[in-house]
Amino acid sequence: MVDLVPIPLGVLVTRLFRELAHKRSAFDLPQKFFVQATPGRDVSTSFHGRRVATPFGPAAGPHTQMAQNIVSSWLAGGRVIELKTVQIKDRLELSRPCIDVATVGFNVEWSQELTLEQSLEEYVKASMLIEMLKAAGVVTGLDETVFDMSVGYDLAGIRSERVRAFMAGMMDASAIVERLRADIPDEWAQYRGLDFPTRLSDTLTLSTFHGCPPEEIEKIAAFLLEEIGLDVVVKLNPTLLGRDQLTSLLRDRLGYTELSVPDAAFDKDATWTQVTGFVDRLGRLAEQRGRRFGVKFSNTLVVKNHKSFFSAAEKEMYLSGPPLHPIAIALVDRFREEFGDRFPISFSAGIDEGNFADTVALGLKPVTVCTNFLKPGGYRRGFRFFQTLTAKMAELGAADIDTYVVKAFGRAEAALDRLGLPAERAAACRAALAGGSDLRAAAGDAFDAWVSAARLENTVAYAAQVAASRRYDAAEHSTPPKKINSNLVLFDCLTCDKCIPVCPNDANFSFAIPPGETAIERLERNGDGWTAAPIGTLVLKKPHQIGTFADACNECGTCDVLCPEDGGPYLVKPMFFGSLSAFAEAPQRDGFVLERTAAGVRMHGRFAGRVVRLEVARDGVRVRYAGDGFDLTLDPADPAGTVEGTAEGTVDLGYLRIMEKLLAAVTAPQAVTFVSAALEQARPGA
Repeated sequence: MVDLVPIPLGVLVTRLFRELAHKRSAFDLPQKFFVQATPGRDVSTSFHGRRVATPFGPAAGPHTQMAQNIVSSWLAGGRVIELKTVQIKDRLELSRPCIDVATVGFNVEWSQELTLEQSLEEYVKASMLIEMLKAAGVVTGLDETVFDMSVGYDLAGIRSERVRAFMAGMMDASAIVERLRADIPDEWAQYRGLDFPTRLSDTLTLSTFHGCPPEEIEKIAAFLLEEIGLDVVVKLNPTLLGRDQLTSLLRDRLGYTELSVPDAAFDKDATWTQVTGFVDRLGRLAEQRGRRFGVKFSNTLVVKNHKSFFSAAEKEMYLSGPPLHPIAIALVDRFREEFGDRFPISFSAGIDEGNFADTVALGLKPVTVCTNFLKPGGYRRGFRFFQTLTAKMAELGAADIDTYVVKAFGRAEAALDRLGLPAERAAACRAALAGGSDLRAAAGDAFDAWVSAARLENTVAYAAQVAASRRYDAAEHSTPPKKINSNLVLFDCLTCDKCIPVCPNDANFSFAIPPGETAIERLERNGDGWTAAPIGTLVLKKPHQIGTFADACNECGTCDVLCPEDGGPYLVKPMFFGSLSAFAEAPQRDGFVLERTAAGVRMHGRFAGRVVRLEVARDGVRVRYAGDGFDLTLDPADPAGTVEGTAEGTVDLGYLRIMEKLLAAVTAPQAVTFVSAALEQARPGA
């Protein structure tokens, strides 16, 4: 298994701005899918009293743990970035693969795969990159962004020195920002002087998953509110519906009969009575402290692992995607029956382009996504979310989100009835509704109350709509992606490119090699000289090839699930490491790494565990090819006639032919990848 390796800021900047200039994309997200402001439609809202440019964001998960992921989520319209959950146990041994979105969504991952210190720096780098993109005018009119921390999973861990240091660093990242300024390459030195934010976050979403003791939830939230000085959201679990209602909804109503929620998930989790008690008390505590408090629905759902895709050692897995949507909406409805619109609610459960606008109309904010971004298209899907939302706003004549909330479900008059406004004011509001005039002006200082009442009306209406809908049923989500009974090999495949956008970390990439046939020779000693005996042919049928950048790959398996061929791109396709150290630390994985030398480039390759080296000078045609038992210098066009050096026996040039093709491809002037960016930023011998 390979581990995630943070990509240096200089490499990220080089890759990002080279790609924008040459390919009109960023981390393989085409510029046409960047979410931009829509004239006449203000989609901004508030989160903990802070203005944010959209009500959307990535959920804490695979899209928010690396700097490039966060930037891609931001370009996809996310303005409340719920960062990957961190915890004191930051060196866990995790099983792989860990994500299966063949039908709905299942995973066996835990929390951030980097250390606490690495996580903090990733989030700082992401914030700086976003500021650079703003300064470059790549996205305009949607500036206001909030980074929302997430921590778990018990009081002792959260109170620990290292987790507290992480939170302190997020609240004052000035030292890291100043250190990283110098890492911005000279070509983009104009960005070094930007006024980068140093208070990255003062809000936090508490994850109550993975056995977080129910009796500690209130203590943790109180600690965060009082001692750390944060605004807090508590993320609650689907088990709150209770064993009977949840089982009936999941298995009987939705038809997921193969799924079984273990009894321990209910026994260990907070009950509805416990939750409503501590929510009320924490709300009052937040008010006393001048802070803000809310809840989120919901975490994923623990179910028994019945799938062969995951390791048999994983007895449980976590359900997400479509079936979680009706479960979480039922909880939102129940929560608002209990508390009305007293507490803000953020949401993440089966969000897609078909329900995003509806959940926004409930006043849920932010509405966050994870599983849908793991489907074909990846981050590109965010663009469609906003197309749908702004189209519905235009249809209703709503220029802003609050007006959209009032009008969205046709419950505006029922919401007015809840308020008991004076007859004259109520009549003005109804006239504005009927005539399409400004609802804010008509309602005056009662407008916010009207919006609040509409949220409650819309919740009841939408909960009934979801309960009657069949779009979340198992029958609608039971067909996995089609496989074509073909196995992946190192070169050539369908080149459908599905594996590129579905990777949250942008680990998979494409590169070009001219099609053709190349003879493979074996060099043999012949007296004082050498002879070349043909032993095979390297055949490339397609100009478009796929590779993987190891540092950004955590072997989650998503590209394997969605690939039409068997084998897994991340396991079979050429894997490039970002540094010699990363290459050396993964001896079990074949792959390549490029090293800049004073004379040119050195490429290390590992084939079935055997390491060979290819050195190419900038100013000549001869190359150096070395490995265990041989060290030769030759002209690849005439190896036998030009070879010099030593060898113990014969030398097979098959690996040389593969490496020269790959090296030429990833260092070509038009190549813009993490591989080329890392090589450009490398110092000779580093």
